[in-house]
Amino acid sequence: MEGIHNKWMEGERTVSSLFPRDHGRSTWTDVICLRAYSNFRGSINIHSPMTHLKKKYLDGHCRSIGGMDTVILFDFDHTLIDCNSDPWVVNQLGATQLMNSLMRVLPWTSLMDRMMLELHQQGKTVGDIEQSLKTIPVCLEMIRAIKSAHSLGCDLRIVSDANSFYIKTILENYDLLQYFSEIHTNPASVDNDGRLRIFPYHSYTVAAHGCELCPANMCKGAIVDDIQRSFLPESKKRFIYLGDGRGDFCPSLKLGSEDHVLARQEYPLWKLLGQNPDLVKAQVHSWSNAKDVEDCLSKLLMP
Repeated sequence: MEGIHNKWMEGERTVSSLFPRDHGRSTWTDVICLRAYSNFRGSINIHSPMTHLKKKYLDGHCRSIGGMDTVILFDFDHTLIDCNSDPWVVNQLGATQLMNSLMRVLPWTSLMDRMMLELHQQGKTVGDIEQSLKTIPVCLEMIRAIKSAHSLGCDLRIVSDANSFYIKTILENYDLLQYFSEIHTNPASVDNDGRLRIFPYHSYTVAAHGCELCPANMCKGAIVDDIQRSFLPESKKRFIYLGDGRGDFCPSLKLGSEDHVLARQEYPLWKLLGQNPDLVKAQVHSWSNAKDVEDCLSKLLMP
């Protein structure tokens, strides 16, 4: 048995030497995944005779290290993507001036629904909106972070004040939709006239959420409450929340001492967390770009 163990350690050193901790983008998350699957798929020779036992162990254990018990909640605008998808579309389709004039009199979700009407009346189609959305960039580091977290068994979800049509179109364009188990956002659909309609997640009048911290159309804190209640208490899920805006403050307050908030530096969430430290139980991490997110998640999900 000692000989087998020595062979296993030899293989571990082989992979570690190929993927050192501080070399390029490679992290110990990469090493875990490679160590778990390479010997069974022939990509790297780990020099170990324990193929069957290692596969049984690693498929279960290494995917659960920081992963199977972790739920990662992503905001979308200025977090998963590095822009605000709403004005992006309006600007691309030439209606910025009208949007700015209506912004003073309409709440944001109602404004976006109205802008879809204006664009429709100007002859813009849903196809035009889709093409605009497909020009929105998603940083390579964010894509890697999403895929890496999913490969480790994390449950990835989106909680966003954008809308379902925008989010799904962008995620499908980058082949990322498959990595998310749920998307909580303002519903959107195309009506019989071919116009995109956008509706509030929470009704303005019927069953209004009543939260003073959040905009009338969506309380992300209530959404996080529902997600937390969907798990049995004994499951002991750890939550990681990524966000940037004022609407991300309320859900951050729902997290416990074993949870983590990744707040974008110099953005409203980061400032609110700094101004209200006594209200925050979760561990707070700051980030400025997608590479920071990739690095932070890699550390949080390491064994």
